[in-house]
Amino acid sequence: MTVEDYLIRLTHAPADGPTDLMRLCLFDWAAVALAGQNEPVAQILAMQAGIEGDASVIGGGETSAPDAALINGATGHALDYDDTHFDHIGHTSAVIMPALLALAEDQMIEDLGQVAKAALIGSEAAVRVGLWLGRDHYQVGFHQTATAGAIGAAVAGARLCTLSKAQTRHAIGLAATGASGLKGQFGTMGKPLNAGLAARCGVESVIWAQSGLTGDPHGVTQFGATHHGVADATAWDDEPWKIARVSHKFHACCHGLHAMLEALREVDGTVDALTVHTHPRWIGVCDKPAPKTGLEMKFSYAMTAAMALAGVDTGAITSYTDANAKAPQLLALRDKVTVQSDETLTEMQTRLDVTYADGTTTTLAHDLNTPLDMATRERRLQNKAVALLGAAAEPLWAACQGDDVAALTDIMRE
Repeated sequence: MTVEDYLIRLTHAPADGPTDLMRLCLFDWAAVALAGQNEPVAQILAMQAGIEGDASVIGGGETSAPDAALINGATGHALDYDDTHFDHIGHTSAVIMPALLALAEDQMIEDLGQVAKAALIGSEAAVRVGLWLGRDHYQVGFHQTATAGAIGAAVAGARLCTLSKAQTRHAIGLAATGASGLKGQFGTMGKPLNAGLAARCGVESVIWAQSGLTGDPHGVTQFGATHHGVADATAWDDEPWKIARVSHKFHACCHGLHAMLEALREVDGTVDALTVHTHPRWIGVCDKPAPKTGLEMKFSYAMTAAMALAGVDTGAITSYTDANAKAPQLLALRDKVTVQSDETLTEMQTRLDVTYADGTTTTLAHDLNTPLDMATRERRLQNKAVALLGAAAEPLWAACQGDDVAALTDIMRE
């Protein structure tokens, strides 16, 4: 089976999977996007939108569907606090959700339930294409949020706009020729821009194919061959919904720290020493032993552990400040933390050796791949949204659980 054949079959298959999870992803993305609307990348892109249209821009105004997807995609990823899928090695909702909402408004699709079904199909496509491309594609320097994400956005849009199979094939072929994004942009405004560009690519590809524009029917195959893809056919296995393993961020810092922070929730007493065991991949990313700024704190095992032990909310963006990087209480706790590389752990796992002040010891562990039941995930995402938006989180939740696209887009424009 070719990648194109799989994607066309998926686009036109019944969306009988976890659409309730997709609504949670939509809610989480929207909350993070609304919280990020004043970030520089969001403001700069919003100022450039000059074409009138019917698609909402987060923070106010309307523009064309492609421009709305671009702006809202970048805005939703500006805080880097949106969901992640570790099979895909990227952020699915950051691309899929803004693309779908822009198309829904552009095409006058009012049913949010249809958006949720299309999000399920498109997110699954992004994950499967990410697996098909493989680690080589990511390791050589491509940003899969943007590359596989653009193709997933095209699939999602094709589903929402009920493109024919022939139109779908052209849409994904056109998305493949426009897909791009480099990991070298990490640490700059170019990283969230990658997500916005992918969302716009998906929207444009769908609109073009719908209008009769044709593209290479083997475009995705060619993309993989020219972008260090390994063409791993096991990506098309019979597992029903790989997107069900999507991981939401409950801490406003690098995802490499999250397994540790989840394990620290089980600490019961005053800690005298803490050893963090983690996969070697994260040592070069998250092991800043003495961060000097709030931004550097987001990449520090020692400091985020200190925050958690001190009761500082690691889920609040406002906790990562230059002042907290110098706070004596946190510095004292930071110096009790040791980090060790452990190749026996997966990238999603951690093990903690804890010594309490009374001399007792314990070992704690967490695996981010451990499924969260829906009730727990829902509660924690609602708490996260309240931390980001305050009282505005409640009407946003109601809109994402409802049936009306306009109820959600009205909130986005406020």
